[in-house]
Amino acid sequence: MAGYKKKRARELQHDRFRDTTMSMLDRVGDRLEGKGRHILYGLGGVLVLLVLIYFGVRWQRGHTQEAERAMGRGIKIATADVASTPPPGVGGDLTFTTEQERAQKAIDEFRKVEAKYGEPYKSQAKLFIATNLLVVDRPKGLTDLSALGGSSNPEVAALAKFALAQAKVADNSLDEAAALYSELAKQNAAVVTADTANLHLARVYQKQGKKKEAADLLFNMIEAGRKAKDADGKPVPEGPAVREAAEDLQKIDPARYAQLTPAARPMGLSL
Repeated sequence: MAGYKKKRARELQHDRFRDTTMSMLDRVGDRLEGKGRHILYGLGGVLVLLVLIYFGVRWQRGHTQEAERAMGRGIKIATADVASTPPPGVGGDLTFTTEQERAQKAIDEFRKVEAKYGEPYKSQAKLFIATNLLVVDRPKGLTDLSALGGSSNPEVAALAKFALAQAKVADNSLDEAAALYSELAKQNAAVVTADTANLHLARVYQKQGKKKEAADLLFNMIEAGRKAKDADGKPVPEGPAVREAAEDLQKIDPARYAQLTPAARPMGLSL
């Protein structure tokens, strides 16, 4: 029993990191909506790929420390601030006045990783390159993300499809985005779970005017999450994706929201 609880604790920590990262991506998208697709997916892709680094790079040791440092430099560049007036104390090589300048510098760094190191760094670098290409050469970035969706590395494949789906939403290619999210929901990958994919699929349905389909998807997702039990028969805590789904459903169909199974009360709380 103690072993199971430790394992479950690790799984929940894993889920919190993944869902928090996806939530960060959503918030960036909301703030930048209408301010330029290139900016959105230059930043958004970087946030998505932080998941990949968490599961891949940080756990490697030995000889891979050199590759980690190379990847780390690329990530540092890709996540650097962009400002017309750089803040005091920021190094010249990490000072960028445009999204395009930063993206190109990041691409250059990740190409070095791609050329020098083996897996998983090679595939990870390709994914970073493709995402940043959305800023400087969008058609090429879209093509490369599509190709990476067939990667033998399941994490790279899932994240590439997720980033591509978001780009398709930004381009208003909603049918293509829906197909990608549906595929990701069926795959239920560790880095892009079925709940995360279905949440975004429901939002695509809303953009398409398919209110009933969106409400049905959200309702079923929330119900499954609220009724889920662990091996001891205790409710499994809701993840951020399920909570966001509940917020969305309440907005688009309050009557359907009222039919939901009440959320489990957190342990330790009483009336």
